[in-house]
Amino acid sequence: MMKRRSFNTNLALGTAVLAAPAIVRAAADKPVKIGFVYIGPVGDFGWTYQHNIGRLQAAKHFGKAIETTYVANVPEAPECQSVFEDLAAKGNQLIFGTSFGYMNYMVKVAAQYPKIKFESCTGYKQAANLATYDIRFYQGRYVQGVIAGKISKTGVAGYVASVPVPEVVQGMDAFLLGMRSVNPKARLKFVMIDSWYDPGKEGDAAKALIDQGCDVITQHTDSPAPLQTAAARHIPAFGEATDMIKFAPHDQLTAIVNEWGGYYIQRIGEVLAGTWKTENTWGGFHSGMLRMAPFRNMPHSTAELAARTVASIKAGKNKVFVGPLTNQAGQVFLPAGKVMDDGTLSGLQTLVAGIQGKLA
Repeated sequence: MMKRRSFNTNLALGTAVLAAPAIVRAAADKPVKIGFVYIGPVGDFGWTYQHNIGRLQAAKHFGKAIETTYVANVPEAPECQSVFEDLAAKGNQLIFGTSFGYMNYMVKVAAQYPKIKFESCTGYKQAANLATYDIRFYQGRYVQGVIAGKISKTGVAGYVASVPVPEVVQGMDAFLLGMRSVNPKARLKFVMIDSWYDPGKEGDAAKALIDQGCDVITQHTDSPAPLQTAAARHIPAFGEATDMIKFAPHDQLTAIVNEWGGYYIQRIGEVLAGTWKTENTWGGFHSGMLRMAPFRNMPHSTAELAARTVASIKAGKNKVFVGPLTNQAGQVFLPAGKVMDDGTLSGLQTLVAGIQGKLA
């Protein structure tokens, strides 16, 4: 796996500084076409919804200088290749693929259209015209774990997981590490639904975890179904990708919020200015690509601890994956004092001790 590069430039919406002459030139000619490919519906109120918010922010920022389009509900399967080819053939100069499973198909299409720029979200393969970008979601999951560790009465949390890729493994590990920072005996149970977006399976997984004694629920799936299921049983839970508070006003504790708008504005601006180049971006709290929704439905002291944890991670003091770390078999896989490097994180397939269940 490629070693990811930290992205330390502030990408919060409105901070991207763009060369005015480049925008004027683009507006004087035909608008530059920008394409987006989504794994789910824009109304999933999670992952795809938040990417679409970023697209709309970019469209508003650049006005008539660009023309954006999107294709939703595109599976991570061979048919997605024709979607990318179609967008390229229609003159889109920059195309974003917003799911990991698109990566290999994007590599093929990028080779066919060397003059068009492509960006693979959460992917790791690059080319001269293919960049990759991602968010350090695990930072937010560690914060969630700290909160869960403080409020859980059983010391057992439930995790609705999507597919066993490194991003999801990072999330489960980070969540339990956060829990154990305040409760060393905490445990995490998970259900892998083998899908990013399936409200029925997501809700059923949350029910199963609650029935197994989990008194806090989190998720790495795209719909609000797990949160709604937890709320129906008055179980505290976390939203995913966007602030889902409207689905559980009395039970959502916080949510990881993915901020794509600033990144899209910067990269589109670089295309307009003629300065775009391939790179590997992995931003987190520090870059503004990740933030936490307001801390609600918890004691004030817990909210304060969560805020301090965010600040510590943002300042680089808390690296999250710091040894000694032990796997499920009791073997140390990260020695004491060592910080896990980005290359290892990018390919992580080891569950830490205290997580119950197997990836396969």
